[in-house]
Parts: sequence; C-alpha cells; structure tokens
Amino acid sequence: MRSDIIPGNVFPDYALPDHTGTIRRLSELQGRDPLILTLARGNYCPKEHQQHLELAAHYPKINVAYTQIVTIATDDHHTLQEFRNSVGAQWPFLSDPGRTVQQELDIQEYTDPEHNPMIPHTLVLKPGLIIHSIYNGYWFWGRPSFYDLWHDLRAATAEIRPDWDLSTPGLREAWDAGDYSKFHGWDQRSAESMPTSLWLPQGSPSLMSAAPSRQRSWRRARSDDPWSTVVPALPSVRGAHRRLAHRGSWPPAPRRPSR
Repeated sequence: MRSDIIPGNVFPDYALPDHTGTIRRLSELQGRDPLILTLARGNYCPKEHQQHLELAAHYPKINVAYTQIVTIATDDHHTLQEFRNSVGAQWPFLSDPGRTVQQELDIQEYTDPEHNPMIPHTLVLKPGLIIHSIYNGYWFWGRPSFYDLWHDLRAATAEIRPDWDLSTPGLREAWDAGDYSKFHGWDQRSAESMPTSLWLPQGSPSLMSAAPSRQRSWRRARSDDPWSTVVPALPSVRGAHRRLAHRGSWPPAPRRPSR
C-alpha cells in the first residue's frame, strides 16, 4: 500500500462506473457519513463472497446508523453485477478493470498473475474521505469482522457527530435557542419543519421563532411557573364521552356472555 495511505490522511477521490454503468465519485457516495470501503479481488474469490455476505447480512444495521458502503473490484461490468447480486448487496459496486486503483495505490497481488487483482483491503473513512482505519485482507483473518467495523465506526462517529452525547455542555442550550447546526439531520431541515422544545422558560424567543405555524397548537400548563411545560393541546375528553353517551351508556355496560 502506498506510504501516504495511513489513518488521518485523505483517501483519493476515485470516480469509476458503478454496477449500472453510471460514473460515481467516492465523495458523492459518502456524503456526510462514515464510509466502509472494500477493495476486492472480484467475483472469482470465495473469500470476497464470505466477507460481502456478512456485510449484506448486517446492512440493515449499517443503514440505520447513517453509514455508507462502497465496493471497488477489478471485474468488468457484467461480472461485477454477478458479484453484487450473488451476495445480495444493496450498496454501489464500482468497476475498475483498468486497475487504476491497484496501480495508484501499489496493491497489485503479484502472487496471482492469472487474475491480476488488488490485494484486498477494507477501510473505514470519516467524512471527507479521511482514513480512520485500514485492514489488509490478503489472508482472510486480516479482514475485519462486522464487530471490528462496529468498534471502528463507534469511535469514528463519536468524533464526527457533535450530538453523539446529548449531555455535552452547551448542546441543550443551543437546541433551546433554535441553533440546530450541531444536530445531525436537523441542520438540513427547513425552518417550517423545525421542532419546538418541550421544556422552555416562559417567554423564550425560540418558541416564537422556531415554528410559527405550530404556535396555535401549543399551550402552557401553568402560567405561574417560569419553567412551565409546553405541551400540545389535546382534544377534549368530554367530547369523546358525549359521543359515546350519544351511542349508549357511559361507561359502557359489560356485554352478556353468549350461550
């Protein structure tokens, strides 16, 4: 592996055709999330199938954790599609039959001149393609298990998400002030969809500015308490009782068991 491909440095932003033939760039596929990148031998290797079958089995967890996966292999377009389909992968596979990545990263597996693949590697990349960890998978036990990746991704996510621990000093104050820049997902929402905090001091400006369209549906529980709860107005229970009373008795009488 090239000497500068180490934790803390930036991985090259390769642009290669995916399994649909569309040119995709790694930075585009990663977005703002951590990325699991596998540099694979290709469809012919049973070790690749075992690793990618495990990733596919745990993909629902990876997906809900706001984490992306990309596989790069030296297979041609149709063989790449077979590889992806055979393991049940739901993430992009990129095709590099010209061995651009292999040559630029100096990872030619010279012990297999027949297939001329890359030496398999798995990398965990933080946003911006910043390298967090690297695994050399020439031997199968050098590859990370899903739980190795879990440990890496826990550490990487804690570094990149300011709201990893909601008890961090200043986070609650920022939320109540209507500053959602440190909250993943909320920083991308429109002003109309912003939340109103459930606990606000009376007269807080954030209640008036966060979501004006919602103000009519909120009321204060106790106007004499400066830290009163802001709760949504609920439909009248009496009205429900009247509707039930109109249909019959309230509370409803128990039904006789059928004989």
